[in-house]
Amino acid sequence: MTSHNGRPPFRADHVGSLLRPPALKDAFRRRRTGDIEEAEFQNIQDEAIRAVVRLQEDAGLQVVTDGEFRRGSYWGRFVERLEGLEIRPAIFRFHDEHGHEQDFTAPYAAAKVRRVQPLAVDEFDFVKGVTSAMGKITLPAPSTLHFYRCSDFAAAEAYDSAESLFADLTAAYRAEIADLVAAGCRYLQFDEVAVAMLCDPAIRDQVKAVGQDPDALVGLYIGAINAAVRDVPDGVAVGIHMCRGNFKGLYLSEGGYESVAGRFFGETDVNHFLLEYDTDRAGDFQPLRHVPKDKGVVLGLVSSKSPELESVETLQRRTDEATRHIDLGQLALGPQCGFASTVAGNPVTEEIERAKLARIVEAAGKIWG
Repeated sequence: MTSHNGRPPFRADHVGSLLRPPALKDAFRRRRTGDIEEAEFQNIQDEAIRAVVRLQEDAGLQVVTDGEFRRGSYWGRFVERLEGLEIRPAIFRFHDEHGHEQDFTAPYAAAKVRRVQPLAVDEFDFVKGVTSAMGKITLPAPSTLHFYRCSDFAAAEAYDSAESLFADLTAAYRAEIADLVAAGCRYLQFDEVAVAMLCDPAIRDQVKAVGQDPDALVGLYIGAINAAVRDVPDGVAVGIHMCRGNFKGLYLSEGGYESVAGRFFGETDVNHFLLEYDTDRAGDFQPLRHVPKDKGVVLGLVSSKSPELESVETLQRRTDEATRHIDLGQLALGPQCGFASTVAGNPVTEEIERAKLARIVEAAGKIWG
């Protein structure tokens, strides 16, 4: 595993997904209905990615993504390209503080999981060709293929245990990461929702109700990440975004990181963590005392769900509050999550997205110079 240097690679970062423009949303719709050829669909994606890379560069960011514009959701393309997986209903539901709820779907291992083609290498290759900034690739964490259905994650004839699923799955990750590194990728990010959800007492009760041990799952998911990244060479940064769910402004869970912080921050073999800290749902900064000195944190203080633009002063003040528990040199600044974990996107405009990314760069410049 790559050595850690105690700080995120950039003081201004973002989680990865960005708002899809109307033409791209329409192209996804026409693809579902069979009204568009694959070549035209890819051309529309290419143009949209070029534009969103410029948006990030214009905001002053030194790290860019393709906005996840080739994906219907943050894990959709990953699941489409791995052999053995299908989509079924999840056992959890999105919700908000007003009581609105939304069902969603989850991967299910109907057969043995195998990587029979690259998963995101083409995404990186295209980004590398259209920017001089560092291209970041995001991947769903291994837990994504287990937790959303929890005890019913695979056909019995395919896998008799979560451990056997993760053995095949992490082998697929290692092969994908090796190809990404060979292509020149130097920044990988895992999107880890399950461990953040396991901070929520209500979710933990739900997990227990289907016969699972929440603490054992945390250990299982840490082990899966470590197995996935064990061959990552020095010079390649690996971050983990801990996410409480993000779908059209709704979320899956709440609760601070305290119940998992000691284990997750201490035992997960990555360079840094991108943490949600945009609302009171995220809890306070005290869990940051568990972050080892050789790992960093991107403070997700800017909301990708709300149109209100955070002030530089607020971001400075909240970063200062965090330094009561972790050294300033270990920190960076970003949004709490992506702006569009699915094609639908969050209830904000591209102008707001652009302003928030620029504000992150501006505030980082004031905080770290």
